[in-house]
Amino acid sequence: MRLATYNVEWFNALFDDDGTPLSDDEMSGRYQITRAKQLEALGIVFTALDADAVMIIEAPDHNRRRDTVRALENFAQLFDLRARRAVTGFLNDTQQEIALLYDPDRLSATHDPVGHDTGKKGATDAPRFDSTFRIDLDVDDKQDLIRFSKPPLELAMRSHATGFEFRVIGAHLKSKAPHGATTRDEIMRHSIANRRKQLAQAIWLRARITDHLAAGTPLIVMGDMNDGPGLDEFEHLFGRSSVEILLGGDDQLQLYDPHARLALGRRLGVMPTTARFWIRPEKRFLQALLDYIMISSDLRARAPDWRIWHPLDDPDCWQVPELRDALVTASDHFPVTLDIDM
Repeated sequence: MRLATYNVEWFNALFDDDGTPLSDDEMSGRYQITRAKQLEALGIVFTALDADAVMIIEAPDHNRRRDTVRALENFAQLFDLRARRAVTGFLNDTQQEIALLYDPDRLSATHDPVGHDTGKKGATDAPRFDSTFRIDLDVDDKQDLIRFSKPPLELAMRSHATGFEFRVIGAHLKSKAPHGATTRDEIMRHSIANRRKQLAQAIWLRARITDHLAAGTPLIVMGDMNDGPGLDEFEHLFGRSSVEILLGGDDQLQLYDPHARLALGRRLGVMPTTARFWIRPEKRFLQALLDYIMISSDLRARAPDWRIWHPLDDPDCWQVPELRDALVTASDHFPVTLDIDM
């Protein structure tokens, strides 16, 4: 079975309000790339992945006029994908949903949130992801109220072939940009506050992970964590990255991702990367490891094999010019896949 996570930049811009894909010469959200070109590139990438399920980060928007599931299923139909059924969880107002596109002939996938609804008062015991989490962020003996801007997608999944049941959590942790800040000090204060909130979200998600692992539940956590070991200067301030929190410490039940472990053990030198961004002021590309598929220890016995579909690093991608170019055109992130015996 092949599972994938893929952050598709500005996927929402490729559909009209009826969920119909827009294959035209208008500009997409991607720099100097038309909607037709990005859509075609995504079709090539999804076809090449041939995954049983793809966790889509920044999936098309859902609101009173637009429907995430309809848009994704229309996309799958357009390119005749096996993964043609879509499911979402708690919706958000960022125009970037988290959704799973999967093959209903191979899998069942049901939104199955865990935890209780706290309302605005919040709770400290890992409440439901559309609720409020209470945590002291700045050690001032006063609890702060934390909410997910993009609530993680919790899924109960089952393999039709074997009946094997497991859980998947799709996540997009993100630290907001310091909007409104103008001076260097203001930017720093906003950035630190926003990073504190992101780490609090990681702690909240880690609490849910711990509960599942303690219960012996086979678990996969995948998505764009927007953070990683050695990624920026704030790690020195807070001691750990979000990724390290999610994986778990030496005294905790742990998740495993080989790319994360490699990065943790190599602060200097070459590391795997899953995203490539153009830094305009510096006129260069920045590469980073942001996308992960973390698995519980019991799933490591099922012959897991990870792959980052990086067109410049993966020889199989590089040797197929159509796929190589499509990966660069489709998004500023590259897919990560997990092949595993379910």
